[in-house]
Amino acid sequence: MTEQKSWIKDLVVYQIYPRSFYDSNGDGIGDLPGILQKLDYLEELGINALWLSPVYRSPNDDNGYDISGYQEIMEEFGTMEDWDRLRDACRQKGIRVIMDLVVNHSSDEHPWFIESRSSRENPKSDYYIWRDPVDGHEPNNWASAFGGSAWEYVPERGQYYFHYFSKKQPDLNWACQELRDEVIGMMNWWVDKGVEGFRVDAISYLDKPLDFPDSALPPRPDGYSFPDCLICRPGTHAYIREMNRRVFAPRNILTVGEVAAPTVEELGNYVKTDREEFDMAIPFVLPKTEIDTWSPKRLKKDIEETYQAMKEDGWWARFFSNHDKPRQVSLYGDDGEYWEVSAKFLAMFLHSLPGTPYVYQGEEIGMTNVKLPSIEDYDDPSTRDQYQQYLLSGMTPEAALAQAQLESRDNARTPMQWDNSETGGFTSGTPWLKTNPNTREINVETQRRDSHSVYQCYRKLIALRKESPALSRGDLVFLETGQEDLFALTRSTAEETLLVFHNFSRQEHEIPAALLDGAGEVLLSSYDREGGYRGPVLRPYESVIFRK
Repeated sequence: MTEQKSWIKDLVVYQIYPRSFYDSNGDGIGDLPGILQKLDYLEELGINALWLSPVYRSPNDDNGYDISGYQEIMEEFGTMEDWDRLRDACRQKGIRVIMDLVVNHSSDEHPWFIESRSSRENPKSDYYIWRDPVDGHEPNNWASAFGGSAWEYVPERGQYYFHYFSKKQPDLNWACQELRDEVIGMMNWWVDKGVEGFRVDAISYLDKPLDFPDSALPPRPDGYSFPDCLICRPGTHAYIREMNRRVFAPRNILTVGEVAAPTVEELGNYVKTDREEFDMAIPFVLPKTEIDTWSPKRLKKDIEETYQAMKEDGWWARFFSNHDKPRQVSLYGDDGEYWEVSAKFLAMFLHSLPGTPYVYQGEEIGMTNVKLPSIEDYDDPSTRDQYQQYLLSGMTPEAALAQAQLESRDNARTPMQWDNSETGGFTSGTPWLKTNPNTREINVETQRRDSHSVYQCYRKLIALRKESPALSRGDLVFLETGQEDLFALTRSTAEETLLVFHNFSRQEHEIPAALLDGAGEVLLSSYDREGGYRGPVLRPYESVIFRK
């Protein structure tokens, strides 16, 4: 990372899913004026960058990730004037605005696609990916990520268009120079308006093989197979470097790619400085994959590998939560007996690592997964598709629903819990997605009054990061503990060393005496409600940070 952009190392990013954050007008949908009303709360939390999930015009087949107007605001969220007011208020508070940008695909209601589908002779015909039928059916056996075929037939053209996601999300054809010019122009337009960064969605799929071969992967229960040749393609990296050359680098903005990176090497290809692509990346992992394969041992291995690979040339986005994942305290911690301490523990673990920390809305109060009573209560198209796949595989409806509840992206999308009222203070109307019933116990209002709450732990962590060069820029060294669930690490600069311990389990673990040598002042403990660190035996989900 160049010194010019070293300011990125000092950011703490807060992600807002606008539909679920705060509703200012009682229609049950969060909006831009609602975010503006809660800006003092974010300032109090201590964040200095705000990532907005898409607020562009959209028919909402995939909650705004299907854009029909890149330079317009979704009517449900407000107006461009509302966006301008939010930008100005953020500037006054020293908060940088990062926009979520979806350029792998658009909505099928975007004017570009309406023109493209009208005829093969239209000037925008090549803005999307069209192929002739093969033996009277789809061009290949590829599955859409949201179920069924990745191809949809259009009689006007007598051709199929490709959509890796929903059929209402046709993929843009990045091989078309005119399309790339349109996208680049739109990005620069937003930077001119004051955007200081982009988080770029689903960016690993831009380049497509011209012959579209059948996938060799096993078919899903519906008979289609996920593509086996869409990631790690050199053409995709070339398109990203073009974005960097024409937008990112000249304008000195933060860039974050949501990437599919099966190896550490491929992750580095997106973020190493000499690659001239992104400043940092958010690897995308399907919730089911994460649930099935996660363990503390694997987590430590992944952190060490990526740190060693990029510590001299690269940077990290650090996160446990976002709008596509189950709630972190339910996935990695314990949302029952140890809810509060494990929520604090996860915060302390994440913020003790090198990289830019991301806080997803509600994470800072320990919001949990929700079990909605029926598949009809779920809004997420991916959840509904997965439920159908489970039924096709032979699961009972009860078992299919239970598994879908565990994995659903809607776990992260239930309305923000501001108070203990029925709708959590999110709206005066009927919320677009049911509120988690535990808002009566888990909410902002209660935790702001409680000096030992999860919220107050986040405030202390963020403040500590701002005052501690070791946390924001220090080297990382993992220390051997002899126990897979007990992590020990140091973060250090020439001026300061922090010693940190994390018990990643429901069992007690004793810290080896040699590791405590020189441990000094306790800066923070996940058991602060119980009086803090008592050591050397760490209680379940106990984290402690010492200044040596």
